[in-house]
Amino acid sequence: MARWEPHAKERLARAALELYSEYGYERTTVAQIAARAGLTERTYFRHFPDKREVLFDGSHSLETTLSEAVAAAPGPASPRAALAAGLDALGAAFEGLREQARRRQAVVAAQQELQERELIKLASLTRALTAALRLRGVEEPRASLLAEAGAGVFRTAFLRWVGDERPEGGGSEVPLAALLREGLDTLGDALARG
Repeated sequence: MARWEPHAKERLARAALELYSEYGYERTTVAQIAARAGLTERTYFRHFPDKREVLFDGSHSLETTLSEAVAAAPGPASPRAALAAGLDALGAAFEGLREQARRRQAVVAAQQELQERELIKLASLTRALTAALRLRGVEEPRASLLAEAGAGVFRTAFLRWVGDERPEGGGSEVPLAALLREGLDTLGDALARG
């Protein structure tokens, strides 16, 4: 094997998802992942602390994307509009990744340990959103409530996005961004109606 190979992290992530999909998370080893990627176990552990984290590597990037979009919302934007800007940014971050997200979600859904890690990821996203809203001057408990609601909208829309094959009567897949907006509007309507 070459001493340095380009895109090692991406290759390891792709190999892990392939193997988890083919053989299951529990029956796949780090050695198998590294071999499939054409790398060593040592290289694997330089990028990921264990075989679970390869599936959650993008969490920090999503938190940053969300926080920056909320911060970049126009100054006079309402907290709801700032939240919508953050959700729009998350939708854009997943553009073109639906099949990969579906495969990853199938692996996560089949393993309780991974489901628990997914909930921890969602809690971190919620904390990042709360902090971003507070930086915009949104007081507590409103910032936390909006963040929790926003995280719920994200999770619900994401699960619909990876689960739905095709929208009713249509030939094209509904983008995550559209499902996020729909979810936020549905939440707003539900709260307005009491």
